[in-house]
Amino acid sequence: MNLDIKLHKNDLPDEVKLGNVIAIDCEFMGLNVRRDPLCLIQISTGNLDAHIIQLDRSNYNAPNLVKILNDQSITKIFHFGRADMAHIKYYLKIDTRNVLDTKIASKLARSYSDSHSLKTLIKEFINVDISKQFQSSDFGGDLTPAQLKYCANDVVYLHKIHDELHKILIREKRIDLYKDCLKFLKTRVELDLSLFKDDIWSH
Repeated sequence: MNLDIKLHKNDLPDEVKLGNVIAIDCEFMGLNVRRDPLCLIQISTGNLDAHIIQLDRSNYNAPNLVKILNDQSITKIFHFGRADMAHIKYYLKIDTRNVLDTKIASKLARSYSDSHSLKTLIKEFINVDISKQFQSSDFGGDLTPAQLKYCANDVVYLHKIHDELHKILIREKRIDLYKDCLKFLKTRVELDLSLFKDDIWSH
């Protein structure tokens, strides 16, 4: 599939219009929020497009992006939003509002599988094999075309995947449980940022 990939420096341009349902993913220098900076935020409208914003890490000044992330009227689809939302809150100083999550949806809907990776979901629902070669690569400097394609692949299919998972959740009568999990996601992010990494309900 041919993807329409655009790289933006520092912020999303004023003229870009995204609509009311967008897919979002982030890239960081690692998974330790306080140590590993947020480098990129990529956004798709679900039309095989990807806007990749390379943030200015000296100040994280991105007012257009912040407005979108904090806008309750815009639905944001993540895959494992917990990590992305923690980095966004820590570096951009905002809560991401009105969130859906394909990883949570997959774990509730696809109880027939132990694999809930994005690569697995894309193969099952889109019938496309994507490369995860650049999952652990340096996103802090100049980006290669292969890195940009990797970033785009992480968002362009999320709309379709969530639609398919939503159908299963409704069919299996698990949709209310999914909604309740989404309500807790903001608290889970707060727990992560407060360094409560373990399951607080475990013995």
